[in-house]
Amino acid sequence: MSEVAPGLVTVFGGSGFVGSQLVRALAKRGWRVRVAVRRPDRAWKLQTSGTVGQIQAVRCDATRPEDVAAALHGADAAINLIGILHESGRRSFQAMHVETSRNIAGAAAAVGVKRLVQISAIGASPEGPSDYALTKAEAEMAVREVMPDAVVIRPSIVFGAGDDFLNRFAQMAQFSPFLPLIGGGQTKFQPVYVGDVAEAIARATVLPEAAGRTFELGGPAVMTFEAVLKLILRETYRSNGLIPLPFFAARAIGSLAQMTALVGIAPVLTYDQVVSLQSDNVVAEGAEGLAELGIQPTGVEAIVPSYLWRYRRGGQFANATAG
Repeated sequence: MSEVAPGLVTVFGGSGFVGSQLVRALAKRGWRVRVAVRRPDRAWKLQTSGTVGQIQAVRCDATRPEDVAAALHGADAAINLIGILHESGRRSFQAMHVETSRNIAGAAAAVGVKRLVQISAIGASPEGPSDYALTKAEAEMAVREVMPDAVVIRPSIVFGAGDDFLNRFAQMAQFSPFLPLIGGGQTKFQPVYVGDVAEAIARATVLPEAAGRTFELGGPAVMTFEAVLKLILRETYRSNGLIPLPFFAARAIGSLAQMTALVGIAPVLTYDQVVSLQSDNVVAEGAEGLAELGIQPTGVEAIVPSYLWRYRRGGQFANATAG
């Protein structure tokens, strides 16, 4: 089937890590992109992702239905990237995942948006062990109740320059002689490149046959948490030790560490994140994914050297003498 002709697409939460890549992918396809964010002043860099006037940032608090309706005025498609990794004040999982998704789906249906793409996460389930997984699943259901033909995208851990996973542990390795093997380091991930995720979302926005389907996105390799940490150390030329940290101890540390969110500092670990780490984060057997969208996944080894070099002693031109 032929692709839907590009028009105006509203991207909620489009100024972040995945959003910046997605805006570029949409602009290349000819879409006019309205980026709906709480702080439009932080989205100015997106202007270089398209031609003059092609990309517009507008203020939108997605917990306010009137803001969402205004952001969707005249839109042909909508993409919801809004999500948080930890709670802080009024920015709870329930508010930022479920309420915002319900607002966006309701407004999209009311104005006749032709395609809504909901970004969720692998592991989203009504029986999920973590609040993150539970609210991601509840958000999916809230969207599908209003727009059954909405597309759901569930990525595994997303990597790339600016990610919040590999960069976090690489930075930790600069200051700590040891890195924690939470739960023994045997949790499995299927890291997926941010460029592949952005392209998958862009294609799901225009392909008629994608309507109502769920795609789980993972890279070409399944890696344990221990393997991920060893990759980071290898690419940063470091020889830090790896110390097993049982889940019960990690949960206690997460409970204390998350208190920094009370003063506006992003926690390095939370209780809910530790609970999430107790389940593997890989594409489910039989799930549709990148292949069904015509995308060849990019391996983590091909990308991480392009940005983890900044954590080496001596930077890009450091000698490989450690790790």
